[in-house]
Amino acid sequence: MELPTGCEPRCPGCAHRTLTATASEAQKTHWLRQALALWADRLLPLRTVDPSARWNYRRKVCLSALWDESVGWRFGLWRRDELIPIPDCPVHAESVRAMVHWLMQVLPPQPDFPLAFFVQSGAQATLIVKTHRVPALDGLDETRLAELAANGLDGLWLHRHPAAGRRLFARNGWTLLWGQPRSRDALGLEYGPMAFQQQIPALYRQALDAAEAFLDPASGHQIADLYCGIGASLQRWTRRGARVIGVELGGEAVACAGQNAPDATILRGKCADRLPQLREWTTSTASRLLYLNPPRTGLEPAVRDWAAREFRPERLAYLSCSAGTLSRDLAVLTTAGYLVEALIPYDFFPQTHHVETLALLRRSD
Repeated sequence: MELPTGCEPRCPGCAHRTLTATASEAQKTHWLRQALALWADRLLPLRTVDPSARWNYRRKVCLSALWDESVGWRFGLWRRDELIPIPDCPVHAESVRAMVHWLMQVLPPQPDFPLAFFVQSGAQATLIVKTHRVPALDGLDETRLAELAANGLDGLWLHRHPAAGRRLFARNGWTLLWGQPRSRDALGLEYGPMAFQQQIPALYRQALDAAEAFLDPASGHQIADLYCGIGASLQRWTRRGARVIGVELGGEAVACAGQNAPDATILRGKCADRLPQLREWTTSTASRLLYLNPPRTGLEPAVRDWAAREFRPERLAYLSCSAGTLSRDLAVLTTAGYLVEALIPYDFFPQTHHVETLALLRRSD
């Protein structure tokens, strides 16, 4: 398949960009059938987007920055020891491409401005510099900053983080250069510059709808929501009248979750470290439900054991971004007496090899 305008052939990013939508979806389905072979008869068809929505959708990006004396700032992804510029990537939303070109025009050069990364999360953008001091901001005057609103931005941050690398963000060193510190996403949820965001809100809404229909929370239910992020799912459970507790590691996400789901109890920390508080919160009388949305590493062993052998919810919904770790966790849960009722895959990241799966489980006893 011919690459669209702006797609750099050397870019190490999207593994499926040379495939048709049909071929990409077939590969993802084949991978899921292999990884989840024990429950392949429960695997439903892949939920996808219209072909026209497979491009120009990504509003959450992290691009490395490199100063080139001949051309100025370049933004892209590293391939071995070479930065591949992708200023016009067709997977990126128009607002991201506009922001990259704006930065190429206005940013001061190195060494005055030791920029390492540009991160955009929806309408919040962050410039990560490897220094403790506030660098020179020549070019970022009020007139140029006012142009950001036309690029769809709400806030622009400077983050001073000398050790930035695999860990992009640190707790301190944040300065709001322009705009507002928070935005609202397509679901009406408040988020900040560090927020993880699902890239295709319509598909994510479908996944939440399916989880809500299966869990069917109501008054008299207690539901634990682990790895709860900014509270998209928490909000749904509290609106249904359930007693709700969420656990999330990121401090910014916890603060936003508190705004988005004020009726939920929210704990900050690793889920495994918050098991004592989860035990104290759990009552013996109310029906128990569980919603899980972990990172690619899947459930922490202690959390997996707590869910399977101690908390033992009547129904469990698990949104996974790794079929491999999902298979591992399902093996433990099914051994403990849970039945996999359905596996619903979602193509949240078109043009890539990534696929997410919603597993719906019911306790058999």
